[in-house]
Amino acid sequence: MAAPGSSTAFLALFSLFAALLLSCIMTDSGITWPVVWLTLVAVLVSLWWRQLRHRDGATDRRVCVLVLGDIGRSPRMQYHALSLSKHGYHVTFVGFLDSKPHPDVLMEEKIRIVAIAEVKGVRAGPKLLTYVTKVMVQSLQLLRVLLTMELQSFILMQNPPGLPGIAVAWLVCVLRGSRFVIDWHNYGYTIMALSHGASHPVVRLAKWYERFFGPLASHNLCVTNAMKDDLQKNWGIRATTLYDRPASIFRETPLKLQHELFMRLTGSHPQFQHTGSDGSDVERTVLTVRDPADGAVTLRAERPALLLSSTSWTEDEDFSILLTALEAYEGFIRRGASLPSLLCVITGKGPQKEHYRKLIDSLHLEHVKICTPWLEAKDYPLLLGSADLGVCLHKSSSGLDLPMKVVDMFGCCLPVCAIHFNCLHELVKHEENGLIFRDSAELAEQLQSLLAEFPSSDGRLGVFRRNLRTSRGQRWDDNWDQHVLPLIAAQR
Repeated sequence: MAAPGSSTAFLALFSLFAALLLSCIMTDSGITWPVVWLTLVAVLVSLWWRQLRHRDGATDRRVCVLVLGDIGRSPRMQYHALSLSKHGYHVTFVGFLDSKPHPDVLMEEKIRIVAIAEVKGVRAGPKLLTYVTKVMVQSLQLLRVLLTMELQSFILMQNPPGLPGIAVAWLVCVLRGSRFVIDWHNYGYTIMALSHGASHPVVRLAKWYERFFGPLASHNLCVTNAMKDDLQKNWGIRATTLYDRPASIFRETPLKLQHELFMRLTGSHPQFQHTGSDGSDVERTVLTVRDPADGAVTLRAERPALLLSSTSWTEDEDFSILLTALEAYEGFIRRGASLPSLLCVITGKGPQKEHYRKLIDSLHLEHVKICTPWLEAKDYPLLLGSADLGVCLHKSSSGLDLPMKVVDMFGCCLPVCAIHFNCLHELVKHEENGLIFRDSAELAEQLQSLLAEFPSSDGRLGVFRRNLRTSRGQRWDDNWDQHVLPLIAAQR
């Protein structure tokens, strides 16, 4: 049996030959060339459209997961892809490939990654010209990728970023008869407003764009009930709340794996190195010690507290709040407070990282050490599961999304200090699984209070950790099976 593509090519050639023959026959009958060629174009478009919508036996089991961002830094979309593959769907994962995705994504045979390049736009001229050309080129790139791949039953797209992805994905779904699903993580225009201001023409355009194209999706997912209510009330969009849940890889890290991770980090980050000179051949880090006789690993009694934060180094996280709090913590110790030293690890990469690294280098701290590594996907859960306390500075631009980093910390039973915003209470329960602060002074006081009895587990920090251990909710897989699988399966 001929392939659909070869059949379409044959029909196109046949139509061209027929049009030429018809034009010769009809010349004397008054039928003009434009009519003939318009007819030919209509036939070719019809054939092309038929080819675009050609379904085979596997179409219902194919889903495109689309993110106009770095796949490796899009954990929720990676989880979507893995959940789809576990249920027998073949996933085409489209996005930028700047960072290495999780090994489970790379090893899954049913997931195929299609890397697209991040478009920069014209570098000369006004910024508006750069932005317009970037959107135009990105639109053409997406059209080419989405129209040339095998027909997908669904396109599941992350928003933000949604410009131009939402419009292009919706158009492709109309042309090909696919279903379009938007997973709302936040609003793109509110993020743009952080740097440009709410009244900027581009921000106003982005707001109109999301409000116009968002309701055209077949289905919508969102990350909080607050966002669900806002989408319904102000956008006319009915969405299903799919809370972020930790994947099974996020759990407390055994001491042996902690030590192995810390030993790996000593090579690139001297803050993890043990600086003592006891002369023995015992393998040590600043946090752990390994007995060479039996290989047993123990935590050092005099170790610093391991404080962890993660970030994409963007404008919705003000890390000067944490740095000021750490300076205040240093002051507590210098004035005689009985507190442990701190090893503060801030993971991630992004546009403002160098700015904050310069600020960190300008600090003069004796009892607080700070490092800013970029961790491989396999090491990040291990570090979370090894930490004593997490700090979150994510302050939602819309006030409607929740920080996934806190979800992952809770999966590791790691208590959190998180900065306040409107719907944070849907995740962080003050005085139950962590504390909520509003400024650097309050964060410094919380650090002092929580670490006053460190390393004992009898204090408030230990209570929070025990509460997290006993109140573990659903993991990602069960949550996804409950809320998304029925939506996908119902359309088969």
